[in-house]
This record gives sequence, C-alpha cells and structure tokens, in this order.
Amino acid sequence: MLPLFEVALLIAGAVTVLLYQGVALLLAAEMPRLDPAADAPAPAPLVSVVIAARNEADELPATLDSLLEQDYPNLEILVVEDGSTDGTRAVIDARVPRVRSIVPPPLPAGWVGKNWACWIGVQAARGERLLFLDADVRLHPTAVRTAVAWADREGADLATIAPAIEMKGFWERVVLPFYVQVVLTYFRAPHVNRDRSRTAMANGQFWLVRRESYTALGGHAAVRSFVLEDVAIARRFRAAGRRLRIAWTPELAVTRMYRDRQEMFEGLLKNVHGTAYSSLRLVGFLAGLVGLFWLPLGLLPLGGLVGSPLLVGVGAFLYFALFGKHVVFARAVGAPAVYGLLYPLAVGFYVVLVATSLARGRKGRPIIWKGRAYAIDPGVGAGETMASSDQLRAP
Repeated sequence: MLPLFEVALLIAGAVTVLLYQGVALLLAAEMPRLDPAADAPAPAPLVSVVIAARNEADELPATLDSLLEQDYPNLEILVVEDGSTDGTRAVIDARVPRVRSIVPPPLPAGWVGKNWACWIGVQAARGERLLFLDADVRLHPTAVRTAVAWADREGADLATIAPAIEMKGFWERVVLPFYVQVVLTYFRAPHVNRDRSRTAMANGQFWLVRRESYTALGGHAAVRSFVLEDVAIARRFRAAGRRLRIAWTPELAVTRMYRDRQEMFEGLLKNVHGTAYSSLRLVGFLAGLVGLFWLPLGLLPLGGLVGSPLLVGVGAFLYFALFGKHVVFARAVGAPAVYGLLYPLAVGFYVVLVATSLARGRKGRPIIWKGRAYAIDPGVGAGETMASSDQLRAP
C-alpha cells in the first residue's frame, strides 16, 4: 500500500485533471453558434473579400465558386496570387472579371508572405468592410450576408468565425479534434465576446473587419512580421477598446486545413512557434500535455499494482472522463467518435511538435511554411514569433 500522503497527492492530481477537462467542456458549451440567417443589413455595405493564395490550386476553385454563389448583393472578390508554382494563377484567371487577380510586388524584408499579400489586397480593395478569407474555406451561399448582419447587430469592429473542419485522413481525424481543444482552452475563445475581457483572438480563416478600424490600427503593416497575424491584430483591437466577436459556424463555412500529415505537422509547428516562443513556456506546455493527458491514465494500473481500491476507482473514473470527453469532442467537430479513443496518440503528436519547436528554437532554426523560412526572434514582445523574408533554399 502507498502511504496516505502519496495517495492524497494522487487524488489531488486527479481532481486537477478533472477540473481542467471540465474547463474545456465549459468553454465549448459557452461558444456561441451562428447559423445561416434570413436577415440582411440595409443598406448593404460593399464587402471586399481578400484572399492571399500561394500554391492553392487544389482548394481555391471551390472557395472562389462558393464566393461567386453568395447572395450578398454588394461584394467584390480579390485574390492576391503570391508567387505560386502550381496552377493557382490559372484558377484565378478562369474566373476573371468576377474575381480580380492581383500580383504583389516582391516580398520586402521583415514581412511574412501572407501579411504582405493581404496588405497589398487591401490597397486595391474598395469596400467599407474587409473580409479576409483563407483560400481553402468553402462558404454557404448566405455566409457573407449572415456574417455582416451579425457583426452589425453586435456592433463588432472585428468579427471572426470558426468553420467546420473537414477531416479525410487518419491523422487529421486523430489530431485535429485535439487541436480544437487546445485552441479553445489556450485562447479561452468564448471570452472574446466579453467586452471587458482581456482575451483576444481572431481566426485567420475568416475574419470581417470595418475598414475604418483596420486602417486606424495599422492593419497588416502593424503586424507585418508576425506569423500568427490574426491573433496579433485581434490583440491590437482589444488594446484599443474595439469590439471583437467570435462564433462557431459549422453550417456557414467548412475548411480542410491540411492535405496530409507532413503539411499538418508544419502548419501546427508554425502555430506552436508563433503563439509564444520561449523555452520556458514551451517546457510548461510540454509538461501540461504529459501531466494532464498521459499521466492520469497510469492511475488505474498503479492502483491495481499497489492494491488500492480507492486509486483503482479514481483511475477508472479518469479513464471514463478522459476518453469520454475526447469522444464527444471528436464527434462534435465532425470526426468519427471512435477517433476520440485515440486521443493519447494526438497528445503524442503534439509532444513531438513541442519538442521539435524547442529543438529548433535552441538551434536558431527558422519556421518553414509555404516554401519560405521565417527566423525566430524570441526577444519580441510577449514572445511572439517574428519573421524575415528570406526564401527557403534548402530543406
């Protein structure tokens, strides 16, 4: 038998784990949902959709076609073709003149490619509202109308949505439901809607902003070197007292974030770097992953090993709570429920991500995304990742 003190510590740890899992469920329950609506703003302001596209020939056609089917009466569509080496240019040209094609000047030093493309797109846009949309987001025909009406009702300077995630491959179905939980809890996403909260985030897949606010706060130029430009911009809006809104919109928009495991690894690694690069914080993240998701699974066998019915009971309850929660999340975000039972594998994927981030940071190796390399500068405020415009020359 274990000493009473050690049993008490294990029970306290189990309670901590359960409370953390409960926070994730509470945040999910608080997340507002926005569905296709019948109302429309009157008069309808001109909305300029700005898409930065780099090697998006596979996903861009469906995105543009869904935009062309929008029932919003006052819309312009601009695609900034950012040096693609596939058929992206042809996809855009096939839809001219209903879609405006823009080729940006060469990427200046200190800019992230997406930020530069969005900034150039805004210079050509005429709308009172700016909608920044990723090239792989497909929209319901009422999506723009619903989003504009919602933003107007809420008086939002920046309104962002969380689309449904399409998951086709094994690793997508294992990892992305866990990714949703990480984002939900790290950013406390529903708290964005509380005007007095300090919480701030936006989802770069779809965010709608009043041009006046965007311009007043410097737009993408003010966050030119941030890899997670959406979060950086949202924080500027919050600091300036502008109103933010976020909603889950599984019926309004859908995206396939990554095409394969390697692309998913690079994309999520970029997010891990860009959220807050510091060795101390990443070590804390790593400890949290292991302590909150892996170690609790050892309590049941430990209880059996030491002959403690109490630990066996608590450990069994932890199994039920952890696996049950991840099954619910998997189902909620569109993956088969059975993939929730594989959540320890998803945690392992993230452990490798964080360990890779630590190793690259210690060696000064850059972030790699969309064929470009961005240098780490841990001295930037709040630990955000900065970038250089150096092109990737070697794997």
